[in-house]
Amino acid sequence: MNNELNEIISKAIESGITLNEAIKLWSVNGIQFIKLLETASLIRDKYFGKVITYSRKVFIPLTNVCRNRCKYCGFRKDPWHEKAKLMKINEVIEIVKKAEKLKVKEVLICTGEKPDKKYPIIREKLKSMGFKNYIEYVVYTLEKIIKETENILPHVNIGVLSFDELKMIRPYVASIGLMLECYSHRLLEKGMPHEESPSKNPDVRIEFLKNCGRLKIPTTTGILIGIGETIEERIKSLFIIKKIHEEYGNIQEVIIQNFMPEPETSMQFHKPPSLLDMLKTIAIARLIYKGEISIQAPPNLMQQAYSMYILAGINDWGGISPITPDYINPLYPWPKISELKKVTEEMGCTLRERLPIYPKFIKPEYIPEELRGRIYNLIDENGLVKREFEEYTP
Repeated sequence: MNNELNEIISKAIESGITLNEAIKLWSVNGIQFIKLLETASLIRDKYFGKVITYSRKVFIPLTNVCRNRCKYCGFRKDPWHEKAKLMKINEVIEIVKKAEKLKVKEVLICTGEKPDKKYPIIREKLKSMGFKNYIEYVVYTLEKIIKETENILPHVNIGVLSFDELKMIRPYVASIGLMLECYSHRLLEKGMPHEESPSKNPDVRIEFLKNCGRLKIPTTTGILIGIGETIEERIKSLFIIKKIHEEYGNIQEVIIQNFMPEPETSMQFHKPPSLLDMLKTIAIARLIYKGEISIQAPPNLMQQAYSMYILAGINDWGGISPITPDYINPLYPWPKISELKKVTEEMGCTLRERLPIYPKFIKPEYIPEELRGRIYNLIDENGLVKREFEEYTP
């Protein structure tokens, strides 16, 4: 078995690995584990060089009311909860303008999914604001943000949308996000994390990701590990994302995100994945994707693991905000960008700022006409943010 694992790792740099080989790699330990990390780093360096990127963002939780009820989610609120909210447009614009003064380029609109489909009280509230539905409200918000700013680029993660809804959003977004989370129908069963979350059906999410490809929208997706999935389900999920990208070419980034328990949820006492789990998953993902897809792991969810994530093959830190918290995981603050820069450089790499659209997607067919001017104004010859527009504080 040791020789077989060594052979799998050795050939990965040139020819990649299969699903069965990736599953076998999970059993690596000791020197073989070190070799796995080393190979992942070599592959990252081969395709991305010694550059680790991040996006300077502002997080706008337009609403935390959601039609799903995932058992690990601390963000979601029922509409009658005292902390439930549906942000007003002027409130959004005030925050975004303040962020732009701090050289923020990305506005992340991350919200609960289609709350109006489940709750009449939300439908009535939207109607009183002049909107037929929640998607119409999101589109208006995006239009307003673009009109009121010079350099802000929207990235939305608002749940599953239909093809027609995606067409409505398309003209106003640089990119879009939706986590596959895990290709497992088992997690929808009674007593499981997605029991009350019908749109967490993996087939529904796969169709969404494919629709993004049909519309040429640069797409961020990923897996959430440690919620009860098997190792086989986890690794199969990575390959399913690879297959979507091979067919449609739209997956710009895969997030390897570790579950972290939130108080007052059904899974508040559920054990999170270990650092070893994260490192193996990241490294195997790098062997699977090679240079085709960027790999990100949220630095705030496993603090003090920054250097290890670089060793495991990431090439991106994701979005980090100098102005707003991580509303999805409020117990885990963003690292200081200056601190992340220091650690990245200590690992022999350079930290560079990117836009919410990755460099390889900065092509006319992937950029809405409304955003072309500001995108081309912000980037250098490598598609990264021009040095004059970068900022590494706080």
